[in-house]
Amino acid sequence: MTRSRVRRPADEARRQILDAAERLLTEGGVAAVQVRAIAARVGMTDAGVNHHFGTRDRLLEALLRHGGRKIRAGLQEVLDSWLDRGADLGELVDALAALYRQGYGELAVALHAAGWRDEGSGMLDPVVDALHALRPDAASVPVEDTRLAVAALHQALATEPLYGPAFRRSAGLTGPAATTPAPQLRWWTTHLIQSLGLR
Repeated sequence: MTRSRVRRPADEARRQILDAAERLLTEGGVAAVQVRAIAARVGMTDAGVNHHFGTRDRLLEALLRHGGRKIRAGLQEVLDSWLDRGADLGELVDALAALYRQGYGELAVALHAAGWRDEGSGMLDPVVDALHALRPDAASVPVEDTRLAVAALHQALATEPLYGPAFRRSAGLTGPAATTPAPQLRWWTTHLIQSLGLR
């Protein structure tokens, strides 16, 4: 007995495909995001998935943009509640790190290694604006100084799930100091407070 195919509106099908791809990314990293596995999860054929995205590479690019939108929304939510609670920088760093642990840092690294370049910019503008506004010297320091600090944090947090333990071991750290990101996140928090002149 064959199952009849279900026709879905294109937007709904794309959303279901991206949701399934995101779950696979979270569960097993970039290597787990395969067209066949996605098709099985959403009840489509491989050709059906490819119809909506063309190739796996284009699907991965769409997944990264999808993740970027989620991270942007998550950042705004974090910033809103963070500022309401008194702007503890450690809390902001921890919240940002949690967003990157969803596999999107690994995906961005993999796509960049394959030659893809993001044409967008400014995803972290709300973080830059919030931190710059908190600086006691904000009027006399160019916002680019704050942007550089946020860019360094972004780079560290995005690559932490992929390279963090290996990089810490290469610096001679062992045990929990090498395997868990908490000490490194505290280090980032301390140095951001110092470099931005925050209290």
